[in-house]
Amino acid sequence: MRTWIGLGGNRDDSANLLDAALARLADSPRLTLLRRSRLYRSRPWGVVDQPDFVNAVAEFGTDLEPLPLLTHLLTTEEQLGRRRPARRWGPRCIDLDLLTYEDLRIHSDELVLPHPRMHLRAFVLVPLLELAPGFVIPGIGPAAGCLEAIEPRERAGVEPLDPTDPEDS
Repeated sequence: MRTWIGLGGNRDDSANLLDAALARLADSPRLTLLRRSRLYRSRPWGVVDQPDFVNAVAEFGTDLEPLPLLTHLLTTEEQLGRRRPARRWGPRCIDLDLLTYEDLRIHSDELVLPHPRMHLRAFVLVPLLELAPGFVIPGIGPAAGCLEAIEPRERAGVEPLDPTDPEDS
């Protein structure tokens, strides 16, 4: 099965923590890293009085079911130092979001797929579209159309940290 994971953080050395998270996930026997976007700097969303974020998106192959995969992502966050504060959308060293899992649509207390706000966030859509320009968000529609619907100022706030392609390095 194919799954897409969003990565982000804005504390400590977020770029290295994102790379560490990708390495840990890729080292997992039940996950295979298929491709990853380059790293992007983005303005904070929700709580804006905090440092800019570093974001990326990665595609993985897996034989894990969605809920065990989510648990694995949360465990990886904890291993990398994430502690969940009471304040939502505040600073964090690492954030791993399960964006989609094949074309499944799930709405339960434990998990919502596709991620319920991915279509509203340029910091998810820009790196996603870098890898898959024709990506369709299950139940929502083309990711490119979702990005076009986002305010231009927010779209402009997502910039590559390094303009080179990660596959070139």
